[in-house]
Amino acid sequence: MMKIKIERKEKPNKPKKQKKTPTIKVGTHKKLTIALWVLLIGSVSFGMYKNFTAIDIHTVHEKEIIKQQIVDTNKVESFAESFVNEYFSWQQSQDSIDKRNERLKNYLTVELQQLNVDMIRSDIPTSSTVKNIQIWNVSQKDDNTFEVLFSVEQQITENETKKTVESTYSVTIYDDEFDNMIIIKNPTMSSRPQKSDHNPKAIESDGTVDAVTTEEINNFLRTFFKLYPTATESELAYYVSNKTLKPIGKDYVFVELVNPIYTMSENKVTVNVSVKYLDQETKATHISQFNLNLAKSTTWMIVQ
Repeated sequence: MMKIKIERKEKPNKPKKQKKTPTIKVGTHKKLTIALWVLLIGSVSFGMYKNFTAIDIHTVHEKEIIKQQIVDTNKVESFAESFVNEYFSWQQSQDSIDKRNERLKNYLTVELQQLNVDMIRSDIPTSSTVKNIQIWNVSQKDDNTFEVLFSVEQQITENETKKTVESTYSVTIYDDEFDNMIIIKNPTMSSRPQKSDHNPKAIESDGTVDAVTTEEINNFLRTFFKLYPTATESELAYYVSNKTLKPIGKDYVFVELVNPIYTMSENKVTVNVSVKYLDQETKATHISQFNLNLAKSTTWMIVQ
C-alpha cells in the first residue's frame, strides 16, 4: 500500500513594522520661527540699551563753575564823595551859586544839570557846609553802572543860627571803559542801614575741661597777654605757632582776663576770652575779645 507523505512548508516570517519617529515639519513655519527669534532678540537688546542710557542720564551731573570777580570800587567812592561835597555845599551869593553850578558840570549829565539849575536860588536864606560823608554801600548794576548809598552831614546856617542835618541818598554813576565817570541819576532820598536786632548765642562752658587744666590755661594766658602788646615776633614764637598772632607794638598794660570759657575737642582747647588792658597813651581801658585754639605738647601753645 502506497503511503503519501505530505510536506508543509512553513510560511516565511513577516517583517515587523517599525514605529515611525514623530517629526516636526518645518517647511512653511521656518520663516515665522526665524522672525519670532529676531523680534525677541531685538526686544531684549533695545531694553538693555534703554536701561544703560537711563543710568547714564541720571549719573551725569553738569557742574557750573562761577568765578567770582573782585571789583575795585575805590574810584567810584572817591568820585561820589567829591560830587557830594560840591552838590550839598552852597553860599548865598549869586557869584558862589554860579561857580557851584559850573563845578557840577564836571559830574552831571547835561539833562541833570538842567534839572538842578534851580536847586539853589539867589534868594536862598541858608548856606551849607558838608561836615561828613558816609558811604554805606556800592552795588554794581551792570558792567559800567554803580549805585552808591551814602549819608551826608551838613551844617546849615541861617542868619545867626546853625544846625546839623543828616540825610541819606542814593546816586547812580556810570563808569566807561576809560575809567571816566558821570552821574546819571540825581541824589535820591533813601534810608540808611539800621542797627540789627541779632543777638549771637552766648557761649557756655560744657565741662570738658577739668579744674586743673583750667588753672594751667589761666596761668598761661595771663603770662601771654602781659607780654603780647610789646612782644616781638621772636618772643611770640614761644607762645604762638604758625604766626597766628602778630606783633602789635602798643603800650598796653594787662589788667585781667574777663569771663574765659574753655571747651575741649580733639585734644585742643577752644578759648573764648575778653582781655582788659589799660592804654598808657590815652588812659582809656580797652577790652579785646579773642577766640583761640590751644594745644599742649610739653607746654601750652596757641595754634589757631
